[in-house]
Amino acid sequence: MRKLRIIEHISLDGVIQHSADDGDFPYSNWTTPYRTPVGLDALTAALGARFDLLLGRRTYDIWSGFWPKAPSSPMADGLNAATKHVATHRPESLEWGPFEGLGPDIVESVRRIKSQDGPDLILWGSSTLASPVLEHGLADEVLLIVYPVLLGRGKRLLAEGTPACSFELLGSEAMPSGVILSTYKVAGPLKAG
Repeated sequence: MRKLRIIEHISLDGVIQHSADDGDFPYSNWTTPYRTPVGLDALTAALGARFDLLLGRRTYDIWSGFWPKAPSSPMADGLNAATKHVATHRPESLEWGPFEGLGPDIVESVRRIKSQDGPDLILWGSSTLASPVLEHGLADEVLLIVYPVLLGRGKRLLAEGTPACSFELLGSEAMPSGVILSTYKVAGPLKAG
């Protein structure tokens, strides 16, 4: 059975939106000043040697305009080689492959994909998928790449009303730029005091 990991670049106030390509957002590329070779190495290691992607259609469209043209690197090569499982109503318009449309029942499709043999699944940059994946117990881990900024507006990682749950910290690493990579294991329902 495959593991499903959510990976997100996130501000201190929970914003994951990175570009204006998907809405009126004034802070395009806000993560760029904090990127370092050390951070890239840590993120590449967290991805692993082989993985598949779980993407919403907007993220797929944004990434398909960049990654196929990106210079060869472990990150670009891994993303380009990964099978992209895409939530879309127009699977016939997908071009950046290999790819597979998730179909009308996204939750059941993700369950089916997870039950198959294959590399881990990475859900990255798709805020509309994170909440249902967590709500239906399909995520195994969450890697948050937390930047020392407040943005005040933009797409958030989770939708209002996402069910409460708890996580166990598996590891944390601080980068020289102030970015912190923290990996959490989903631990179940929230335990209130």
